[in-house]
Amino acid sequence: MNLNKKQIQHLKGVAHPLKPVVLLGSNGLTEAVVAEIDYALNHHELIKVKISTDDRETKSLIVDAICRETNSTKIQVIGKTLIIYRQSEEKKIRIPKL
Repeated sequence: MNLNKKQIQHLKGVAHPLKPVVLLGSNGLTEAVVAEIDYALNHHELIKVKISTDDRETKSLIVDAICRETNSTKIQVIGKTLIIYRQSEEKKIRIPKL
């Protein structure tokens, strides 16, 4: 899903008070973690994922893999927290038009 700057800014504002729903542990990105992220996206549409690594390259690869595997859109990465969005059939979050 392609989002413009205004839509991304809106989603950042909606995501600000949210707590991380999924925490990546020392095992990294496993199938179970991807399944949990997928389930959380179906339920919430907009979630935060806590990635517990300090290496920027590893974190970048994990972020890309999560977005690819869950077919979601990266909204923002702040420190160890990733914000991703995927619209569900219910369209729970209203996104402003262009």
